[in-house]
Amino acid sequence: MKMKMVSLFWILGFFWISVNSNSQDSKLSRHEKKEVEKAQMALNFNILDSLLNAKRFVLEADMLRNKYGEIVNVVPTLNFIKVDESNGVLQTGSNFSMGYNGVGGVTAEGSLGGWKISKNAKKLNYVVQFSLLTNLGNYDVSMTVSANNHAVATIRGLGPGDLTWDGHLVTINNSGVFKGRNTY
Repeated sequence: MKMKMVSLFWILGFFWISVNSNSQDSKLSRHEKKEVEKAQMALNFNILDSLLNAKRFVLEADMLRNKYGEIVNVVPTLNFIKVDESNGVLQTGSNFSMGYNGVGGVTAEGSLGGWKISKNAKKLNYVVQFSLLTNLGNYDVSMTVSANNHAVATIRGLGPGDLTWDGHLVTINNSGVFKGRNTY
């Protein structure tokens, strides 16, 4: 009986805290909400700086765009750009076919080169440029990352046309990507 009373007390306490915090949120004016959002974006911008300079992140793509501008919705766990210190992976994949890499697309893995970061404190975004030397060829990557973790990367290879990954940036530890076998 005593245990049930203590449990009930804790549940009611959490409920009261939840209701109380929600009532405080509703009291914020539109201007105050904008200020809170602005402060959060500035904090995210600084965190991104550390993440990008550590070179340990993954762009998980929600959409791919080809050289003709056609957009395809894709699975983020199979379509990604991974940067891990001095190495990188570009991968496309599909749930509906096997492909060269076993996950319905192509996987190119290799070493990074020409790393360059530019930040725009006014727009709260970064532009990251690097090259990736893989067994399939050399690729130039230009990636724009905003403070809300939205990222767009354009890949240029030796052939004509570009491929664009559009998605969000996550740390390697928080990523759920699945790398297929390297394409030869």
